[in-house]
Amino acid sequence: MPDSRTCTVGDAIAAFLAQAGVTEAFGVISIHNMPILDAFARQGRIRFVPARGEAGGTNMADACARTTGRLGVCVTSTGTAAGNAAGAMVEALTAGTPLLHLTGQIETPYLDRDLAYIHEAPDQLATLKSVSKAAFRVLDKETALATVKQAVQIARSAPTGPVSVEIPIDIQRAEIAMPAELQPLPVPVLAPDAAAIGALADALAQARRPLLWVGGGARHAGAEVRRLMDMGFAVVTSTQGRGVVPEDDERSLGAFNVHAAAEAFYRTCDAALVVGSRLRGNETLTYKLALPTPLYRIDAAPGASDRGYRNAQFVCADARLALAALADRLEGRLRVDPAFAADLAAARAAAREQVVQGIGPYAALVEGLQRAAGQDFNWVRDVTLSNSIWGNRLLSIFSPRAGVHALGGGIGQGLAMGIGAAVGAAGTGRKTFVLAGDGGFILNIGELATAVQECADMLIVLMNDKGYGVIKNIQDAHYGGRRHYVELHTPDYAGLAASLQLAHRRIDTLDGLDAVLADALAQPGPCLLEVDMLAIGPFKTTFAGPPVRQADKAAA
Repeated sequence: MPDSRTCTVGDAIAAFLAQAGVTEAFGVISIHNMPILDAFARQGRIRFVPARGEAGGTNMADACARTTGRLGVCVTSTGTAAGNAAGAMVEALTAGTPLLHLTGQIETPYLDRDLAYIHEAPDQLATLKSVSKAAFRVLDKETALATVKQAVQIARSAPTGPVSVEIPIDIQRAEIAMPAELQPLPVPVLAPDAAAIGALADALAQARRPLLWVGGGARHAGAEVRRLMDMGFAVVTSTQGRGVVPEDDERSLGAFNVHAAAEAFYRTCDAALVVGSRLRGNETLTYKLALPTPLYRIDAAPGASDRGYRNAQFVCADARLALAALADRLEGRLRVDPAFAADLAAARAAAREQVVQGIGPYAALVEGLQRAAGQDFNWVRDVTLSNSIWGNRLLSIFSPRAGVHALGGGIGQGLAMGIGAAVGAAGTGRKTFVLAGDGGFILNIGELATAVQECADMLIVLMNDKGYGVIKNIQDAHYGGRRHYVELHTPDYAGLAASLQLAHRRIDTLDGLDAVLADALAQPGPCLLEVDMLAIGPFKTTFAGPPVRQADKAAA
């Protein structure tokens, strides 16, 4: 800095983010973001993780935010680099991740003049708006910090999501007066309307078999969810809501939300309250899952009312505040059917057993991973056959921030997400487990070098069947068994790992699994555990895309 009374815009942004609780950021250094990253390094308050690509860096920031509850931050260059981050931004938008994407921009004298200036993209701001909750361009040095503050506030305000800010390089390095105020703007929390909560309580007090569907928007409301469980509510979670209730609690169906046994149980319920969930298509049989009626909903997004399913009443409010107020109004009023808990336990056991039977020999792998992981761990999953069949629900998690999954359905994001989760957990002793398939894994395989360089404490469970397993099954089910473009040339992962100085273990049998896992987990930094599926054998269940009704299958 030139003197104690001035600083660069990059300095001010770095100091503000540290004041806002950011302790790590991810991305790729470039000529169009150097003032910000130089400030990170000089100030020494934010750890910057240099990813091998902008897509990976953005996925890392996403998972770090999901698992820690802190603001995720990724920094990219402009043009092609910002475009590289777009797919990962879509994932963060789908997941509702509070994330700040800082991207460079070319010098202001040359902006929007179609000069083919290096790193320029026509109408980049429009692209960023399409993949972000909001997007801004900084227009002058005096408003740069205020714009970033506003972006952070929007990203953190429910419903949360990623926000992009593009900052021209000449503005990043411009000198400004030392900011007098670096505190983040307050995040508004939407309190429930008392009359609406009273009406909801009066309606639910009549139920004898009430179901509570919990989504990711209620991850901060675990205590309030447990209060309702203690009153007799049954609980089921979305994929994003996993761990709001520890998944060894038999009063919860966990994420077995779409199984036949769960749907049969829903039919016996006489009310449902959906909290902080989008009721996504692939978790509701494309909105045909027979959820209980009347259906009520609590959500911080006003547009959630009647979305996907008609609701009898909608309360627009923060999930924690609304559930706390509801529990206060319901205390001592519920008269739950004495058989309800037993019916719930039976449905849970039946759904779980269906999955266990369907994975055949890999039940031993799940049991071994559960023993090795304990209860304090991160569980990060890529879109892969193994996750679709068992990873999304069978291996139990115990914390609302432990589970990370590529909700948008994009393959190849799990490795980078695992790195972000591991960086976020640094110093806590919490191990990160990553489940990936070989087809998606190779998309961002360069990020293995990032994992090694950052000594990310993670175990990558690579399910290797040398192809796109889900696509093969879809081709078998819907394309007459014509398998095209799904057989993959697969690296020698042992040799690849050795070249990266990455610990590698390979299993072609599940005998002696505990010893292999103990050895893999004892390795410092990341370890790649390659599971030879061709040697161990296939699943009993054939997964050919998101579950649909049999009638829909016939129509297709």
